[in-house]
Amino acid sequence: MSDSEQNSATPATGSDVPPDRLAISPGSEYFDADKLRRGVGIRFKGAVRTNVEEYCISESWVKVQAGKTMDRKGQPLLLKLNGPVEAWYEDLGENPPVAKAD
Repeated sequence: MSDSEQNSATPATGSDVPPDRLAISPGSEYFDADKLRRGVGIRFKGAVRTNVEEYCISESWVKVQAGKTMDRKGQPLLLKLNGPVEAWYEDLGENPPVAKAD
C-alpha cells in the first residue's frame, strides 16, 4: 500500500485526537472499546508508557498497576501518578496529532 493510500484510509479530522480521559477497564465509565482498538500511545513526564490503565489529560494524572497486588474485588490495585500527560492514536503513523494540557 502506498503512502497516499494509507493517508486516505485515515483522514485527519477532529476525531484524530484521543479523549481527555480513557480507561482500559470495561467496568469504568471512561471505557471506550472503539477508541482503544485504534491503539492509544501515552507519554507521561516525557517518557512513553505502555502500562497505563487510565489517564486524564486535563487533570494531569495516570493510573498504573501496583505490581501484582489485587483489591478485595480481585481487580488490580492502581496507583495514581501526577504529572504532564500526552496521548495520541498509534494507528495514525508517525507525527500524529497529540492531545495534551495547555
